[in-house]
Amino acid sequence: MHELAITESLVAAVTERLPGRKVTCVQLEIGALSGVVSDSLRFCFDLVTEGTDLEGSTLEITETAAWCRCAACAADFQPDGPFLLCSCGSAEVTVVSGQDLKIAAVRVA
Repeated sequence: MHELAITESLVAAVTERLPGRKVTCVQLEIGALSGVVSDSLRFCFDLVTEGTDLEGSTLEITETAAWCRCAACAADFQPDGPFLLCSCGSAEVTVVSGQDLKIAAVRVA
Protein backbone atom coordinates (compact mmCIF):
# COMPACT_ATOMS: atom_id res chain seq x y z
CA MET A 1 0.00 0.00 0.00
CA HIS A 2 1.90 3.04 -1.25
CA GLU A 3 -0.74 5.35 0.23
CA LEU A 4 1.00 5.06 3.62
CA ALA A 5 4.25 6.42 2.16
CA ILE A 6 2.34 9.15 0.34
CA THR A 7 0.58 10.16 3.56
CA GLU A 8 3.85 10.22 5.48
CA SER A 9 5.35 12.49 2.82
CA LEU A 10 2.27 14.70 2.89
CA VAL A 11 2.42 15.15 6.67
CA ALA A 12 6.18 15.77 6.53
CA ALA A 13 5.75 18.43 3.82
CA VAL A 14 3.03 20.27 5.73
CA THR A 15 4.84 20.19 9.08
CA GLU A 16 8.08 21.31 7.42
CA ARG A 17 6.37 24.32 5.82
CA LEU A 18 4.32 25.19 8.91
CA PRO A 19 6.43 24.21 11.94
CA GLY A 20 4.63 24.56 15.25
CA ARG A 21 1.32 25.60 13.62
CA LYS A 22 -1.88 23.70 14.46
CA VAL A 23 -3.28 22.48 11.14
CA THR A 24 -7.06 22.03 10.99
CA CYS A 25 -7.55 20.89 7.39
CA VAL A 26 -5.53 19.67 4.43
CA GLN A 27 -7.08 19.84 0.98
CA LEU A 28 -5.72 17.52 -1.69
CA GLU A 29 -6.34 17.19 -5.40
CA ILE A 30 -5.89 13.68 -6.74
CA GLY A 31 -5.94 12.98 -10.46
CA ALA A 32 -8.06 10.13 -11.79
CA LEU A 33 -4.97 8.48 -13.33
CA SER A 34 -2.66 9.01 -10.32
CA GLY A 35 -3.13 5.47 -9.02
CA VAL A 36 -3.85 6.78 -5.52
CA VAL A 37 -6.84 5.29 -3.68
CA SER A 38 -8.61 8.10 -1.80
CA ASP A 39 -10.15 5.85 0.87
CA SER A 40 -6.77 4.31 1.68
CA LEU A 41 -5.24 7.78 1.93
CA ARG A 42 -7.98 8.85 4.36
CA PHE A 43 -7.38 5.77 6.51
CA CYS A 44 -3.62 6.36 6.61
CA PHE A 45 -4.05 10.08 7.33
CA ASP A 46 -5.56 9.50 10.78
CA LEU A 47 -2.77 7.07 11.69
CA VAL A 48 0.12 9.18 10.41
CA THR A 49 -1.06 12.49 11.89
CA GLU A 50 -1.21 11.06 15.43
CA GLY A 51 1.19 13.02 17.66
CA THR A 52 1.84 15.71 15.03
CA ASP A 53 0.57 19.26 14.50
CA LEU A 54 -1.95 17.73 12.08
CA GLU A 55 -3.57 15.46 14.68
CA GLY A 56 -7.32 15.95 14.65
CA SER A 57 -7.26 17.77 11.31
CA THR A 58 -9.51 16.81 8.43
CA LEU A 59 -8.46 15.63 5.02
CA GLU A 60 -10.54 16.91 2.11
CA ILE A 61 -9.95 15.22 -1.22
CA THR A 62 -11.06 16.44 -4.62
CA GLU A 63 -10.64 13.99 -7.45
CA THR A 64 -9.76 15.71 -10.72
CA ALA A 65 -10.67 14.32 -14.13
CA ALA A 66 -8.17 12.96 -16.59
CA TRP A 67 -7.74 14.50 -20.03
CA CYS A 68 -5.85 13.06 -22.97
CA ARG A 69 -4.94 14.25 -26.44
CA CYS A 70 -4.90 11.93 -29.43
CA ALA A 71 -1.83 12.11 -31.67
CA ALA A 72 -3.75 10.64 -34.61
CA CYS A 73 -6.79 12.95 -34.75
CA ALA A 74 -5.81 15.73 -32.28
CA ALA A 75 -9.00 15.22 -30.24
CA ASP A 76 -9.04 15.98 -26.51
CA PHE A 77 -10.98 13.41 -24.50
CA GLN A 78 -11.58 11.98 -21.05
CA PRO A 79 -10.63 8.30 -20.86
CA ASP A 80 -13.31 5.84 -19.71
CA GLY A 81 -10.88 3.81 -17.63
CA PRO A 82 -7.25 2.79 -17.37
CA PHE A 83 -6.97 2.04 -21.10
CA LEU A 84 -6.26 5.26 -22.93
CA LEU A 85 -7.98 4.85 -26.28
CA CYS A 86 -9.36 7.65 -28.40
CA SER A 87 -12.79 7.25 -29.97
CA CYS A 88 -11.01 7.15 -33.35
CA GLY A 89 -9.41 3.89 -32.21
CA SER A 90 -5.88 5.20 -31.72
CA ALA A 91 -3.81 4.36 -28.65
CA GLU A 92 -1.28 7.07 -29.49
CA VAL A 93 -2.38 9.47 -26.78
CA THR A 94 -0.70 11.89 -24.43
CA VAL A 95 -2.00 12.40 -20.92
CA VAL A 96 -2.60 16.13 -20.50
CA SER A 97 -3.88 16.02 -16.91
CA GLY A 98 -5.07 13.61 -14.27
CA GLN A 99 -1.84 12.06 -13.03
CA ASP A 100 -1.15 14.67 -10.37
CA LEU A 101 -1.38 14.61 -6.60
CA LYS A 102 -1.05 18.01 -4.99
CA ILE A 103 -1.73 19.86 -1.80
CA ALA A 104 -4.30 22.46 -2.83
CA ALA A 105 -4.63 24.24 0.53
CA VAL A 106 -3.87 23.97 4.22
CA ARG A 107 -5.91 25.63 6.96
CA VAL A 108 -4.36 26.51 10.30
CA ALA A 109 -5.97 27.47 13.61
